[in-house]
Amino acid sequence: MTEQLNLPEPVAAYFTADRLDGDAIARCFMGDAVVKDEGHTYAGLDAIKRWKAGTSAKYTYTSEPIACEQKDGLTVVTSHLVGNFPGSPVDLRFFFRLERGKIAALEIIP
Repeated sequence: MTEQLNLPEPVAAYFTADRLDGDAIARCFMGDAVVKDEGHTYAGLDAIKRWKAGTSAKYTYTSEPIACEQKDGLTVVTSHLVGNFPGSPVDLRFFFRLERGKIAALEIIP
C-alpha cells in the first residue's frame, strides 16, 4: 500500500527501513535529526539507531501506512501498527520534516 499513497521518497524509505534495523533507519535521517517517540527525544544518528534497536528488542510489529497529507510544511502519515505492544492494534501519526532528501525531524503521536 505504501506505493499507492505516493509517499515522498525519504518517507517511503523510512517505512521500508522500519522492517530492517537501526542502521537502515539511520540512513533515512540527516546527521542532526531528532526523533520524538513515547515521550522521549533522540537527537543524532547514534541515538536514532539506539531508539530503533530498543524498539525492535521490545516489540514485534508491522506498520502499514494508510494515509498521507501535507500539513504546515510537514508530511503527516497515518500508519496502522499491529504487534505485541500495549494497545495493539493502533493507528499512529508520523510527522516528518524533510530537508534535502532526508528526514530532519520525526514525531510519532498516537
